[in-house]
Amino acid sequence: MELDLAGAELKAVLNRLRRAQGQISGVIRMIEEGRDCEEVVTQLAAASRALDRAGFAIIATGLQQCLSEMENGRGDGEDADKMRARLEKLFLSLA
Repeated sequence: MELDLAGAELKAVLNRLRRAQGQISGVIRMIEEGRDCEEVVTQLAAASRALDRAGFAIIATGLQQCLSEMENGRGDGEDADKMRARLEKLFLSLA
């Protein structure tokens, strides 16, 4: 299963990943500065959500592409049950 992100999808995922990258840098800086634990955890949770959202966007795109390929008979020979199991495993890896 090869993922093909294009245009707006790619831009949205990259923006989320950059946001998470900035938040993680901020968390590191906060820890180095000895900032309040609650503030650090709040920022860490925000970074985690940004990463999760990027992952979900990638999985959603993959699902859409796989379903489209299956409907058009262009699958790589993998049957629907195996594809569903692989996508479910990916989805649950973010849960």
